[in-house]
Amino acid sequence: MRKLTLLSLTLIFSLAVSAQMVDPVSFSAQLKTNESATGEIIFTGQIDRGWHVYSTKLGNSGPTEATLIVNRLDGVKLIGELQPRGKEQTKFDEIFGIKVRYFEGTCQFVQKVSFTKPQYTIDCALEYGACNDETCAPPTEFAFRKSGQSPAIDKSADASVKQEAKPSEEQPKEKLDAEEQNPTVTTDSTLTIQSSTLSADSLWWAPVDKAFNVQTSGLSAQHAALWYIFLMGFLGGLLALFTPCVWPIIPMTVSFFLKRSKDRSRGIRDAIAYGISIIAIYLTLGILVTAIFGPDTLNAMSTNVWFNLFLFALLVIFALSFFGWFEIHLPASWGNKVDMQASKTTGWLSIFLMAFTLALVSFSCTAPIVGLLLVETATSGKWLAPALGMFGFALALALPFTLFALFPAWLKQAPKSGSWMNIIKVSLGFIELAFSLKFLSVADLAYGWRILDREVFLALWIVIFGLLGLYLIGKLVFPSDGTDEKSRTMPVPCIMLGMLSLAFALYMVPGLWGAPCKAVSAFAPPMWTQDFNLNQHEVRALYTDYEQGMAAARAAGKPAFVDFTGFGCVNCRKMEAAVWTDPQVASLLENDYILISLFVDDKTPLEAPIEVDFNGEKRTLRTVGQKWSYLQATKFGANTQPFYCLLDNDGRLLAAPYSYDESIPAYIDFLQQGLKQYNR
Repeated sequence: MRKLTLLSLTLIFSLAVSAQMVDPVSFSAQLKTNESATGEIIFTGQIDRGWHVYSTKLGNSGPTEATLIVNRLDGVKLIGELQPRGKEQTKFDEIFGIKVRYFEGTCQFVQKVSFTKPQYTIDCALEYGACNDETCAPPTEFAFRKSGQSPAIDKSADASVKQEAKPSEEQPKEKLDAEEQNPTVTTDSTLTIQSSTLSADSLWWAPVDKAFNVQTSGLSAQHAALWYIFLMGFLGGLLALFTPCVWPIIPMTVSFFLKRSKDRSRGIRDAIAYGISIIAIYLTLGILVTAIFGPDTLNAMSTNVWFNLFLFALLVIFALSFFGWFEIHLPASWGNKVDMQASKTTGWLSIFLMAFTLALVSFSCTAPIVGLLLVETATSGKWLAPALGMFGFALALALPFTLFALFPAWLKQAPKSGSWMNIIKVSLGFIELAFSLKFLSVADLAYGWRILDREVFLALWIVIFGLLGLYLIGKLVFPSDGTDEKSRTMPVPCIMLGMLSLAFALYMVPGLWGAPCKAVSAFAPPMWTQDFNLNQHEVRALYTDYEQGMAAARAAGKPAFVDFTGFGCVNCRKMEAAVWTDPQVASLLENDYILISLFVDDKTPLEAPIEVDFNGEKRTLRTVGQKWSYLQATKFGANTQPFYCLLDNDGRLLAAPYSYDESIPAYIDFLQQGLKQYNR
């Protein structure tokens, strides 16, 4: 018990720390001249596991792109633009509706320069954005300063250059120097002030009580996704058990093991070995998928248009096979050869070959389920996902062989083979057909065909799940169901599931007019693809300036809700779509709080740059986003988004800050807790 308590405290502490200041990328820079008149400024970054750094030229509507910021260049001119080097990865981001490029592990950005004087000075910085599956760091700068003697320009050449460049005796020297620098460089003055004078009210910028711990979800998004993949695989294995290709084999196989051994203990041991062999076979398949292609290739394939079209067609074929149009079979000779080899051998090898025979014989029923599982997990781009999904599938498939061997009496109570297995098979066909549309949607969004907008996608899902409901209640019959009246009579569990499927179809109907339909938001195209949308209400901040918002909150006598966000923050959009759209959350934000959204990647220049002291280091704030990022770091000790704070009119915290967690009850409790504290 004490160990469990210690483990829980360690987990809570680690989550609280991880939600605070993060520094996931370590950059270094060098100037490479090659003893010539040209050179390269090379920025090299080492990226923490699970994080990625976005590449260049992603556009204003995308996440924070890598950009070179020039403060001063003397004796140096830029050649071209900042260029990325290394193994870029690409995926279509449904939040932004564009393809984004990024690096994992390592990244490199190179800026070519040419020297124009014997002596040069370089003062620049690389601005970049970094995110993981759960949060994003604010736009961060890595400074590079260097001066020295140019390797290819001598003083006499410099003198001649100055003589040619001199237009008149009256031209000021300062203007000449400015013209020799990059034309994009500005020479505006810098306002040097302290953080306490950044606002009219110094309390608004004062650091908050560090006793508060950030509220986050108990499981990280990455771990939650892996658990989801395992459970999805396990569910797929359970469904495969009840297909006509697998279920009839279970009692035959278990009886064979128990009868071929003189003592029951050996029969049980052989049956357990048989189950372990099944797990080994399917687990090896999952590992091979990743080992052959590699996680980077799989991730790239997940956004490839033609690969997604292939997956769409493959799942449609699997669905038609389950509907009974045709059967997918491996050559019968394969199974016969493996079965003959199993009968000739003894021991563990014989058991393994029998398990392999099961995999081949049941291929027509398990292939569509395994295919869907591998499609879902392999395209995640993670090494663990395919293996973990296949482990869950094989575990569920192997469980009955082991359990029935341990408890043979259960075999008498197990349901007999019958028409109910075909019902499961046809139902899986509808599910395969529904999932196939997800991959067609990826290709449609990437190419901008607009043939599968959100309302079209929802209409197809309504039809699919409506037909599934009609089938399960016995109003729709397939040829494979048989012709006798008894086979068409659906059992009560099927009728109940049919009613749920019909209810789910009705639930999606309002989505045709713009209802959020949160249950399908992970599969359906984004809301902006919907042509006809009656839902025009969305929660939006009245203030995007901290001081103005705090002043308005004081005047209105309401607490302030400070939302540290970003134009390029994917998880911020997820929270706004999944949580802020809840009627109770929306009412609290609009009626009881003054909502202030501060975009840490806002590139709008400040009226005058602000020089601040941050952890003993002088920094210059040049944009609005840098100002809000500095506020978040110094006042709240955090630098990730989304990050939500409830403040009183003097800038004090009313509740523990809140990070990424899509639990609506927890979010409502967070808002109500702030109101109670404010009213005291």
